[in-house]
Amino acid sequence: MGVGLGSLLMNLGMRSESEQVSVDAITLFVVLLCTCIIIGHLLEKSRWINESITALTIGVCTGIVLLLTTEGKSSHILVFNEEFFFIYLLPPIIFNAGFQVKKKQFFRNFMTITLFGVVGTLISFFIISLGSAQLFKMLNVGFLEMGDCFALGAIFSATDSVCTLQVLNQDEMPLLYSLVFGEGVVNDATSVVLFNALQRFDLSHITSGIATRFAGSLFNLFFTSTLLGVAVGLLCAYIIKKLYFGRHSTDREVALMILMAYLSYMMAELFSLSGILTVFFCGIVMSHYTWHNVTENSRVTTKHAFATMSFISEIFIFLYVGMDALDIEKWRFVSKSPGTSVGVSAILLGLVVLGRAAFVFPLSFISNLTKKSPDCKISFKQQVTIWWAGLMRGAVSMALAYNKFTRSGHTQLRVNAIMITSTISIILFSTVVFGLLTKPLIRFLLPLRKPLSSMAESEASSLKSLTLPLLEIGQDPEVAMNGQNGITRPSSLRMLFTTPTHTVHYYWRKFDNACMRPVFGGRGFVQYNPGSPRETVVS
Repeated sequence: MGVGLGSLLMNLGMRSESEQVSVDAITLFVVLLCTCIIIGHLLEKSRWINESITALTIGVCTGIVLLLTTEGKSSHILVFNEEFFFIYLLPPIIFNAGFQVKKKQFFRNFMTITLFGVVGTLISFFIISLGSAQLFKMLNVGFLEMGDCFALGAIFSATDSVCTLQVLNQDEMPLLYSLVFGEGVVNDATSVVLFNALQRFDLSHITSGIATRFAGSLFNLFFTSTLLGVAVGLLCAYIIKKLYFGRHSTDREVALMILMAYLSYMMAELFSLSGILTVFFCGIVMSHYTWHNVTENSRVTTKHAFATMSFISEIFIFLYVGMDALDIEKWRFVSKSPGTSVGVSAILLGLVVLGRAAFVFPLSFISNLTKKSPDCKISFKQQVTIWWAGLMRGAVSMALAYNKFTRSGHTQLRVNAIMITSTISIILFSTVVFGLLTKPLIRFLLPLRKPLSSMAESEASSLKSLTLPLLEIGQDPEVAMNGQNGITRPSSLRMLFTTPTHTVHYYWRKFDNACMRPVFGGRGFVQYNPGSPRETVVS
């Protein structure tokens, strides 16, 4: 009995020692996350710095401190795990992007977004893949198969437009914000789908049959992934509408929304589909139907909960990328030939810039040909902004590079170490240098317009000057402006001179109100309860 108790205490002691490293790592990251939030708040009005650069800089500084304290043995206390990234960190970011997106602007520009996000990514993919295959021959890189070059094309086709989106105002520049935001999500999905599809095919000898099957596989992944996301979102909306959890507990409906959102991503991974596309469209469907089926308290909770989880995940990723940039194990292989590593980084960065320009400007020209209204066309300054927004590389590129060129975060081959260090160098350079120049560049290209409040006041005064001569004697101008007998008059001058047209959005709203919302709920189709605001039922 005494021996058994002694061995149990020893085992408990051994476990506590092994777990101490994880406790130290988690504690350090929580402290760093808090530091990033505080510093980011203090630098909110900075013209140059944004939260991505702040987190990256703090990560690099922390890596330097760890290097000094461990006498050059390690710069991080957590080993990068691409599965941890794709399963735990990426889903909240992508779901929140779909949940918060302005759906009307997104779907109004859906064809242009798809043109940039799919066709543009494929153009960039081929330029980077073929360019690296030819230019790397001039350097003593080591043996790289054609499949490795295609993998590099998929890795560096994944953009990170966070820095640009932090500068753009969704209300002041709806078209530009919608294009940059939508292309960023579709681009990430396309890059990951491309990367995963490349792993399934033998590309050493490409034939027409392999190319056809590859294209069919891409289309199938896109279609089925989107369909799965829509289906899970509709299922969640139907369950909450029918069972109406808010009668008894708002906690249950909030928990169900969060779990169903995560379920959509895991089901996509289970069926080898694109989890990014699935969870993104699940977020769009949930914001359109499910969010209106819950109580007011649950609406506020879910909106801020999803945004908070996304915010923390983004900071965590940039923190780790900064810490891992100084990993001694990888730089030890490169230190013997630093010129080669610099050359590889320069070639890849040049191909990224070239590949981006090769599709943004031509595809913008094609998109403008299909637009009749000048307001819907992409101006040259907006094209430059879109091009610039896609030059930065981030966590998706990092995760794909680790997946391809490392085993459990470690590498013992020189060529793999060069690819990893080059990826880290490009992420650091593009995020810091391009990120620092993003705010000044956008302010130069697209200066801030007149504040919306003053514009509304001037428009209202103009409208009043037009209506005053038409008023009856003794009629109150304010009453005439605000409408009589419950009839609301148009608040914009454009409404006086335009007539509604039957667009795709018009027919979708008719179908949505007639068939979808009565079944799945949504705005105007929720039953009233004291915890939820009363909404006008759509006839």
